[in-house]
Amino acid sequence: MSFLLANTLSGEKEEVFAANGKQLGIYCCGPTVYGPAHIGNFRTFIIQDIFRRVTELSGISVKHVRNITDVDDKTIRQSQAEGRSLEEFTQQWRTKFEEDSDALGLLMPHEAPSAVAHLPEQIQMIKELEAKGLAYQAEDKSVYFRISAFEGYGKLSRIDQRELKLGASKSANASDEYDKESIADFVLWKAWKEEDGENGWDSPWGRGRPGWHLECSAMSQKYLGDSFDMHSGGVDLIFPHHENEIAQSEGATGKPFVRHWLHVAHLMVDGGKMSKSLGNLYTIEDLIQKGFSAGEVRYVLASGHYRKQLNFTFDTLHSARQALGKLSSFSERLESLSGKPLPAYEELCKMDSPDLGVFEPAWNALLDDLNTAECLGKVFVGMRKAEAELGKEQSPESARAYQIGLSWVIHSLGIILPEKAEVAEIPEEIQGLAKQRWEAKLSKDWGKSDELRDALAERGWQVKDAKDSYEIRPIS
Repeated sequence: MSFLLANTLSGEKEEVFAANGKQLGIYCCGPTVYGPAHIGNFRTFIIQDIFRRVTELSGISVKHVRNITDVDDKTIRQSQAEGRSLEEFTQQWRTKFEEDSDALGLLMPHEAPSAVAHLPEQIQMIKELEAKGLAYQAEDKSVYFRISAFEGYGKLSRIDQRELKLGASKSANASDEYDKESIADFVLWKAWKEEDGENGWDSPWGRGRPGWHLECSAMSQKYLGDSFDMHSGGVDLIFPHHENEIAQSEGATGKPFVRHWLHVAHLMVDGGKMSKSLGNLYTIEDLIQKGFSAGEVRYVLASGHYRKQLNFTFDTLHSARQALGKLSSFSERLESLSGKPLPAYEELCKMDSPDLGVFEPAWNALLDDLNTAECLGKVFVGMRKAEAELGKEQSPESARAYQIGLSWVIHSLGIILPEKAEVAEIPEEIQGLAKQRWEAKLSKDWGKSDELRDALAERGWQVKDAKDSYEIRPIS
C-alpha cells in the first residue's frame, strides 16, 4: 500500500515519494527561541516526527531539516530586556527546546540550521531577487519583495492580490511597515534601528538583519536544493510565511520550490484557544510538574488527525496514562513469552516489509493520510485479537510475530511505553467495585451506581465511562 498524504498546494491526497528516487527532503519550520515551546508547537513537531517515521518504515530514505529562528523582533527585544547578548539568550532556549524534544521522543533532524549562522546565504538570495526586479530598497534602507512582479502569488493560500491589498492593512505587522511601494510587499532585509542595539549585520544595503520569511528560503535551499519534496508547519504559517517563501525561492531560482506541503491544525485547550492570559498555554515542564510524563503528553498530541483541531484536556492525559499502561502490560507479556524485547526502531527500518498480522490495519491507517486517530483505535483492536490467540497458543514464535507487529506501529507513532514501575497498578478490590458499578449502570440501577462511585472515590479512584466500556484511574 502506498503512503498517501494530503497536499495543501493541490488540495488532494498524493503519494509520498522521493523525486530523485534516492532520498526525500523535508524542511520543517522550527521554533523561534525566545522562550520554552508550548504543547501547541509540539503537536506540529510530533506530527512531523510521525511523518518521518512512517516514511522511513515505508522504505524511503529521508533528509530532515528543521531550522532555528534565533533572530527576529521577539528574540531581540527579550534578550535586551534581560540584559543578555542575543547569542547567549537564544542558545539557552535552543537547549531547552532540544531537551523537550528528546523527552518527547522526537528523532533529531539531520540538519538544524540557525538563521544567524546563514546570513551570507540570505544576502545572496536578496541580491538575486534584486537583479530580477523582484526586490527593491526603500527610502528607509529596508529591502522589500515586490509582490506585483511575481506571477502566481497566493497559489498555496489561494489568496489573490485583490484580497491581499484589502486585508493587508489589517494584518500587517507594525514592525514591517516601512516606506513600501505597496502595502502588500514584505520585508527581506530590515534596516538597523537604534533600538536594535548591537543586533545588526553589514550588507550591501547597510546595517540590518534578515526578514523572517527570507531565513527559511535560504536555509532550505542550502540543505535541500532549489526544489525539494516536502515542507511542513502549522496551518498558521500557510499565509503569509509559506506563501512568501514560495515567492522568494521561486523568484530567485525560477524553479518550482516545493512539491508537497504538510500543514498541521491548531491545538485547542479545554475547547478554547491557548492563551497566556487564560493560563492554559502549557509547556512540557508545566505538565511534568503536574505529575504527567512526556510520554503521556506525546500520546495525547498524536491522538487526533493532523488536519483536524485537537482538544487537549487533563482528562485526555489520564486516558493516555491508561492506554499506555495497557500497551506496556501487553508488551511485557509478549516479552515474557518470546524471551526477547520489542525490536528497536533502527532494527525495524532494516526489515523488508514484515507481516504485521493483526496490526496491519493500524499501519494502513497511517498510510492513508497519517490517520493517527484511526491507527490508535486499531492498535487496541489488534491487541485484543492477539490476546485471544495467545490464550490458545503461547509459543515464543507467535509471541515474537506479535511483537514485530506491535512495535512497528508503536515506533511509527513514536509511542513511549512507561517502565513497569510507572504503570498504575489497580487493586483487585477497586477493579471489583468498578465492575459492579458498570453492571449497575447497565441495569439502570442509578442508586447503586452512585453508591459504588462514591465508594471508589473514598478509596482514591474514579471511573471514566466510554460508549461501551470504562476506564479506572487514580484521582490526581
